[in-house]
Amino acid sequence: MKDPIVEEVRKHRMEHTRRFRGDLAAICADLRSVQMASGHKVVRLAPRKPEPTKASTRRLKPRG
Repeated sequence: MKDPIVEEVRKHRMEHTRRFRGDLAAICADLRSVQMASGHKVVRLAPRKPEPTKASTRRLKPRG
């Protein structure tokens, strides 16, 4: 069963892609300009450091 909302999103995404002939840089630039024109505050958080895993905290035995 097809979801009508998903189908509509895909339709608009394809129209946007065709408008810029698939040029990803142009698509991203357009989306950034739409974002800026919206007037909404954009929040950019610092990237989180990955949590150490059990395997990464084990000491390796020297080869000899």
